[in-house]
Amino acid sequence: MRAISIICLGVRDLEASSRFYEEIGFIKSEKSDSSITWFRTGSTVLTLYPWTSLAQDALVPETGTGFRGVTLALNMQSKELVNKLIESVRRIGGTIVKEPKPVFWGGYSSYFSDPDGHIWEVAWNPFTAVDEVGNLAIEK
Repeated sequence: MRAISIICLGVRDLEASSRFYEEIGFIKSEKSDSSITWFRTGSTVLTLYPWTSLAQDALVPETGTGFRGVTLALNMQSKELVNKLIESVRRIGGTIVKEPKPVFWGGYSSYFSDPDGHIWEVAWNPFTAVDEVGNLAIEK
């Protein structure tokens, strides 16, 4: 296996969550419809799907809150772009979990949660180049 094809987030309100992601810069695919939203993110697709339906499909209980042991990340080209994205999240009503600040590993980061509590890190890493769409240069 060489690539993650889809990251699917269960959401309580598909329309509101889709709007949230569009407002922070994700571009909704025309493949989206009233039952699922698709966002192309490089070679990976981010999808939003109704929380209850996703739990039913996976045959797991739909209950669950708090930290789920997973964060998603958006890497930026500068500290200023981290701040800009966090301000966009704040403006549209997202929850800032950790304000932007220098971090122990030498970078700069912040965390926010989306309307369903999915936690995202927004980071600038001075040791890893990032192109304009967020692709990391990690190959040696």
